[in-house]
Amino acid sequence: MAQSSEALETFRAEAKSWLAENFPPSLAGQAGAVLRAESVDRSNPDLDVWIKRLGEKGWGTPTWPAEYGGGGLSQLEAQVLNQEIDAIGAFNPLIVTAGMGITMVGPTILEYGTEEQKKRHIPKICLGTTFWSLGYSEPNAGSDLASLQCRAEDMGDHWRLNGQKTWTSGADVSDWCGVLCRTDMDAPKRDGISFIMIDMNQSEIETRPIRLIAGASPFCETFFNNARAKKDDLLGDLNAGWTVGKRLLQHERQSQTGSSSGMGGGQKRSLRDVAEKYVGLDAEGKLADPDLRSRLADHMMEARAHSLTIARIVAESRGNAKVSAAASILKNAASRVAQNRAELLLEMLGNQGLGWEGEEYNADELAAVRTWLSGKAMSIYGGSYEIQNNIIAKNILGLPENTQRG
Repeated sequence: MAQSSEALETFRAEAKSWLAENFPPSLAGQAGAVLRAESVDRSNPDLDVWIKRLGEKGWGTPTWPAEYGGGGLSQLEAQVLNQEIDAIGAFNPLIVTAGMGITMVGPTILEYGTEEQKKRHIPKICLGTTFWSLGYSEPNAGSDLASLQCRAEDMGDHWRLNGQKTWTSGADVSDWCGVLCRTDMDAPKRDGISFIMIDMNQSEIETRPIRLIAGASPFCETFFNNARAKKDDLLGDLNAGWTVGKRLLQHERQSQTGSSSGMGGGQKRSLRDVAEKYVGLDAEGKLADPDLRSRLADHMMEARAHSLTIARIVAESRGNAKVSAAASILKNAASRVAQNRAELLLEMLGNQGLGWEGEEYNADELAAVRTWLSGKAMSIYGGSYEIQNNIIAKNILGLPENTQRG
């Protein structure tokens, strides 16, 4: 049943009041500075205070079931909460400090996990006390993920894992990892794969950070050398991991659509303000560069249209939006909007958009360069732009399969 506008406004008042009492003012507008790609800046003790309060309230995972530690809110209530979070320059740090627990692993456990698995993992994700990574890609299994060779053997009382994963985000700091493994070496490619959750705190697992073009090292090579996982750490059915893994990727794409998730925090400067400062205005109060003015207007309309499309999807689904192949459309659109923004920002900064380090550049200018560089990966990770187009063609437009079956 759709919620009335009166009920939503009552909830808005509740959210506004709670945020006013619990969000530390010292963190206002600091999302971009605190939640950096290479690490979380915990120098301000108020961050841990905010994480604890948000987690205990359940609003770090607002739509998850309250029985497991979530907020138990509807999609529309969560949207209102995020609006109020954005309004005061607040943000939801758990989306980052839980690794991939909130955006990918948690929703998949809620769908495929046993009751015991839900009770064991979900509350800790909601509180932000466990950090999750994912072991998917391998040196010879990237876009063709079904070619993976990391192996999990049934040793009777446990699983024994051997193999290598790459591009494992946060593996070096994670507590748990969801690993796609081959559990039947004789089955067709997609039929012999299982999804196993593994405790990363063991000497049989080695991680090696990969330094990226933007200077950060959030990705790792990960090696499993007779690593152990409990038998009940199998998520979903044995040899049905391809289905579980694909569903998790849908959740990942949903998290990359640019829909409001409480990240707000005033972390993005207004492009209009940046243009006025670095490009300047003409005698009529317009941007001095007419071509830039036109392209900036196009970008702002595209970004606004993307935001309104997401809001319309939530509204039309009566606040219960389902994750589907449509997330591929929104992911590609979000990647395009974010990359265009980064390009425009760097162009407007001019010479000040060329800095890597040094006192002649301020923090915002240095961040713009690194954001521009790291943003190049948006159209690759979570399934490349081209992979998303294939999904759109097959699952939404109904075009015939044109890739090799395996």
